[in-house]
Amino acid sequence: MVAQDIWAQLATFRRQYFQLVNPSQLRWLDDSTLKDPEVQSWIYHHLFHIEEHSTLPPDRYRLRVLKILISKLEKAIDEPEEDAISDDLMEALSSILGSNVMSESESAQQKAYVTYAFPDQDADGGTANDNSVTLLESRSVISSSGTTGLRTWEAALLLGQFLISDRGKTIVHGKRVFELGAGTGMLSILCAKHLGVSGIVSTDGDEAVVDAIKTNIFLNKLDASQTAVKTAALRWGRPLSSRTFLEDYGMDVPEVLVGADLTYDSTIVPALVSSMREFFELNAALQILVAATIRNEQTFETFLNACRRNRFTLQQIDFAPLPESVQDGPFYPTATPIQIWRITRAHTTLDPFAF
Repeated sequence: MVAQDIWAQLATFRRQYFQLVNPSQLRWLDDSTLKDPEVQSWIYHHLFHIEEHSTLPPDRYRLRVLKILISKLEKAIDEPEEDAISDDLMEALSSILGSNVMSESESAQQKAYVTYAFPDQDADGGTANDNSVTLLESRSVISSSGTTGLRTWEAALLLGQFLISDRGKTIVHGKRVFELGAGTGMLSILCAKHLGVSGIVSTDGDEAVVDAIKTNIFLNKLDASQTAVKTAALRWGRPLSSRTFLEDYGMDVPEVLVGADLTYDSTIVPALVSSMREFFELNAALQILVAATIRNEQTFETFLNACRRNRFTLQQIDFAPLPESVQDGPFYPTATPIQIWRITRAHTTLDPFAF
């Protein structure tokens, strides 16, 4: 009988696997646990069974994971008459080896299914729901189209964690939400799929990125849902009109604006802040949540100063990333600081204890 904590470890391992965490960084269970027939069966059915999963990682990634797994099992089995490697796992390995697997460099240039999990806990401390979002992403840093918007970055993952928390849910639940620089659309999909927003518009300045968001909406079965994610191309700095907002975006003026990794380039800050000002003109009670990976402190300070010049009220939210060793999903590096800021109009009263 496998202990309950082992199932929890396997669940974390599965979340890492479907997020395509580097196989060497996966939180592997100890060898003696891995050789348990029940554990091997669970791993096969939850990670490698093609018929049970339509969005498996690419062949090259699965092959790397399977090779490590089989190697660990071979080392762990010292009594072949009592223990054995699962036939299903060996067949999965043989099947991939028998196919035309791309090289590492070729595989890196292909889009791949990536599933991000934002688990919440039940009253007993267990996982009540994975709150997963599956995306088709370009895993290279910059895609062939010349944009960084076709993969999900760590600031979006931290902001997603905040939004799934009790504090974050109170901000977006039942609200009209608008995302700037949406990239893969992960935050918009999370809001529509798991956070009970009343409406959501996912925007980006790149038409190719907007088309990719539509694909991800379909993957998450939101294209025909009650809270469908609407998409639009939006270039920052252009005027907005409350009279045409419903016609252009299919939603009344937003109550919450969200964005992640918008401030990495100081040259785009004026247009970004100009758009934020336009949104405040449409709704003075608007709340804006911006998450940023602080790769260059001076660049981010340029953004904060631009907000101050426009008399926005800035408040950094106390929601630090978890250390990588204890992350339960999603998984992302924390060596570079990541911050979340709440931005409102200067006259808006903030609860100093809210965050």
